[in-house]
Amino acid sequence: MKYKNIEASQLTMTQLMLPSHSNFSGFIHGGYVLDLMDQVAFACASKHSGHYCVTASVNKVDFLNPIEVGDLLTLKASINYTGRTSMVVGLRVESENIQSGVKKHCNSSYFTMVARTKDGKSAPVPGLILDTEESVRRFTRSIERQKQGKQRKENFDLSEFKLEEHIHIIDNQNAKVDLKN
Repeated sequence: MKYKNIEASQLTMTQLMLPSHSNFSGFIHGGYVLDLMDQVAFACASKHSGHYCVTASVNKVDFLNPIEVGDLLTLKASINYTGRTSMVVGLRVESENIQSGVKKHCNSSYFTMVARTKDGKSAPVPGLILDTEESVRRFTRSIERQKQGKQRKENFDLSEFKLEEHIHIIDNQNAKVDLKN
């Protein structure tokens, strides 16, 4: 089995935020930022695997701070986890006001990417060399996120869902249950 250092595929992309990237509030559109994140995740995973990759899932994107027109947006990508054919790419997005130099953490996310052969089949990927405590932490956190995702799916599997076990979750929420059988 082949292994690679994390640094071998880390990428940083910086782009100037233009008025054409803004939404109706005058800030950079979240969808545009997600597109950039997907691009850098693709590039990072493809560089690591040596294959083109597809996005299998995105684990939680919280927009922490608005991004303004004229800011420099920097996206940092690193492979956090490798499976047999999949990789988890950790992403960090920061904006920088060019005039003041003030930097803001805008969001972090985890993209699961799958390597593909030229004929579209899943391709094996090199493993990771975990050479720092931080790399071990990120790898194990990815495993825990996978377990949590599987547990969520099992808890709310449509074929196994029992209304009486979950209806109390709606108490004190901004919803009204009005079932029509």
